[in-house]
Amino acid sequence: MTDNTPAPAGEEGQRLTGGMMNTVHRHGDRVVRTATPAFPALHDHLRSLARAGFDGAPVPLRLRGDGREELGFVEGDVALPPFPVWAMGEQALRSTAGLLRRYHQAAARVPVDTTAPWSRDLADPEGGPLLCHNDPCLENIVFRDGRAAALIDFDLAAPGRPLWDVAALAYYMVPALDPVSAAGTMREELDVPRRLRVLADAYELSLDDRRSLPGTIEQYTAVARAFVAGRVESGDELFVRDLERLGGWERWDRRQAWLAEQRSVFLASLTAPGT
Repeated sequence: MTDNTPAPAGEEGQRLTGGMMNTVHRHGDRVVRTATPAFPALHDHLRSLARAGFDGAPVPLRLRGDGREELGFVEGDVALPPFPVWAMGEQALRSTAGLLRRYHQAAARVPVDTTAPWSRDLADPEGGPLLCHNDPCLENIVFRDGRAAALIDFDLAAPGRPLWDVAALAYYMVPALDPVSAAGTMREELDVPRRLRVLADAYELSLDDRRSLPGTIEQYTAVARAFVAGRVESGDELFVRDLERLGGWERWDRRQAWLAEQRSVFLASLTAPGT
């Protein structure tokens, strides 16, 4: 329901940094942001999660007359570029995988409104039975004492397979990044096959899903590339600058080729006996 009560005159609140898709301001115990076209279904979904006992997502408060939504502010730390060392640690990776699993378990009990205009930008092309987050990057995870506590920013949520979200998490946090692109960054020394196994174990991924994960990461990477291409073609300055800063399309080509080359290596790590 829309609440036409205006915000106090001149009150913009504290602008929160980190997002590329939305401008977010904090007003005490709430945040204000532009609502997505699917906000009625999304708000129902988030409220249902809260009623089911899942406290790892924002709680919707109201839709304002200016088209912006208010949600409860989630206390904690959000890692922003350049990322702190702890954000690349195994505790952060394990706890985020565990948080994603808990979200999926709760979301599986909440019916998805398939008629809602969900975003297709990063959506699972195969669809699926629950509402995936689709963008579980570090900037969209709230940590407390170094452990993942909540997912935020559901703007790109859409129905999909749980494995699609796991692949998205691997894309961002393992990360699924080739050595040339990782050189000179804090990701340079990360053991990608090992971290992929850490993620799968923490999520308690089934053997069948472990076998499918490397290919699904490649699929997510292709969808992410198409999303960036669309934003660049539309003239979005943030995405244009980011693409240029990170090495252009050559970097995307190199990353996708490397993922295909490493498929058997990833599969061996994911399915080897033991931990």
